[in-house]
Amino acid sequence: MRAETCPVGLSRSSVQISLFGSLQLGLVITMGGLENTYQDSLNPSIFQGPRIGGAKFVKDMGNNHRRALSNINPNVLGATLNPHVVTKREFFGKLPPVEVVQHCSEACDRETKNLNLLVAKSSGLDDCHIVDVDFEDNKDVPVPMFVKHTEAIIDELDQVEEVEMEDVEEEPVMDIDSDNLKDSLSVVEYVNEIYAHYRKTESFSCVSPNYMNHQPDINDKMRAILIDWLIEVHHKFQLMEETLFLTVNLIDRFLERQIVIRKKLQLVGVTAMLLACKYEEVSVPVVEDFVLITDKAYTKQDVLDMASNAPSFMIEQEKLIVNELQFNFSLPTPFVFMRRFLKAAQSNKKLEILSSFIIELCLVEYEMLKFPPSLLAAAAIFTAQCCLYGFKQWSKTSEWYSNYSENQLLECSRLMVAFHQKAGKERKLTGVYRKYNTKKFGFAAKAEPANFLLGFSEF
Repeated sequence: MRAETCPVGLSRSSVQISLFGSLQLGLVITMGGLENTYQDSLNPSIFQGPRIGGAKFVKDMGNNHRRALSNINPNVLGATLNPHVVTKREFFGKLPPVEVVQHCSEACDRETKNLNLLVAKSSGLDDCHIVDVDFEDNKDVPVPMFVKHTEAIIDELDQVEEVEMEDVEEEPVMDIDSDNLKDSLSVVEYVNEIYAHYRKTESFSCVSPNYMNHQPDINDKMRAILIDWLIEVHHKFQLMEETLFLTVNLIDRFLERQIVIRKKLQLVGVTAMLLACKYEEVSVPVVEDFVLITDKAYTKQDVLDMASNAPSFMIEQEKLIVNELQFNFSLPTPFVFMRRFLKAAQSNKKLEILSSFIIELCLVEYEMLKFPPSLLAAAAIFTAQCCLYGFKQWSKTSEWYSNYSENQLLECSRLMVAFHQKAGKERKLTGVYRKYNTKKFGFAAKAEPANFLLGFSEF
């Protein structure tokens, strides 16, 4: 057999050593059928064994009174450990330097302490404590892998918890068209494109909020009286809501371009409603009905002349107002936005009626011309929700589909609250209040205004 030399100059042959860290284990030596078990405290760094040399080895073993291998428990790990037994055989090698022995002994002691501590802790996991270790003081000491792994798991759990909290706090935006996929009249496929077009073209339907400065014979109060009266006429004829909003839009756009004397102002209003009926209604009131509601202040010929600027037999020709407006009737009014925004707000009948009441109060007021139709519609719904719920209510879905935040609506909404407060108290402008103070409209005019909105300031 080939003999190998240990680091300290000693030789070993056919020696099988099983080491488990710095545990004290048995050494089994096999030699020519003779098997003996040495139980000793072994250190892998300083172990030195005598050179096994045939007959001399047998002679040296003659006075060694040890038990036969058959009388020893083959389970080495279960055998009794004798750490203080010393081998008294002759030693012919060289002893290792004292410094090497001391260094290896200290390393063995440290390993033994660490292993004992680990074994003790493994039997009592309840007593374990996780302590954050700061390795910044000693940069030469590497961070254990289990510490890095634990910190990574904790950071990942914290991030997941933060994301979950954000998801809980953030209100989702609902798809308000998902229930109408099978309804061909809802045109779900391109309804968003339709309202995107409305938002682009609504500026053409707006008029200057100061156009009355160019009218020498009429003013904003006369306009308010005319609109309030037309709301009653519209209700009496049971016309569609679209007709009322288009009528007011035609009047303002015509007055912005054409100077009108005071005695012709009512005629402008009646003619604008006649044109709106022809554009929106299925069944259009006859001209005689409009003459009658004016208390015969105008004749049939006056209405026809205003409508066509021509004799009655040329009634099919373009009318004066139509020519002045260049045939542009297809412009969005607050009503088209009201339908979309009410759907986004998941409205009920009560909210729809109260929103209509508030928006019709704004039709009478000249100062509300400074707001675009979409903003008026959104602010009316927001104000109505505040009236019903008693607090500010504007969902993420409403904000998404209207493109208006709550703060953008506050200025317009505060004016609406002021109009609501004085509704019915004025002696002249009571048309809207009387209309909505009926059973048909659920006495919406009697709803309490959202007075708390007047205390909010814009951010």
